[in-house]
Amino acid sequence: MTNSNDLFTKDFGLKDQIRKTSVSISSNIAEGFERQTTKEFIRFLYIAKASAGEVRSQLYLAFDIKYINKIEFEELKLKVNEVSKLISSLLKYLHSTL
Repeated sequence: MTNSNDLFTKDFGLKDQIRKTSVSISSNIAEGFERQTTKEFIRFLYIAKASAGEVRSQLYLAFDIKYINKIEFEELKLKVNEVSKLISSLLKYLHSTL
């Protein structure tokens, strides 16, 4: 009998998309920082925050199709929400410096 974790492992598309959007968060933060202007950094932080929203959406999908259980979903959602809040706090600070 196949369990939900096995199904998720075999769903290369969703698994890969979650990985890509997760990597996109930190990549956009790094790229924006390297631009060395506050306005560019802010622009890339908004892109990173949007990627966090994508990850959250994909987690809901993974939960809805029973690839992850409620505990896994809640733990992962909590983490992505925290990342999103940290980005929002940084955006608020940067906007105040303009």
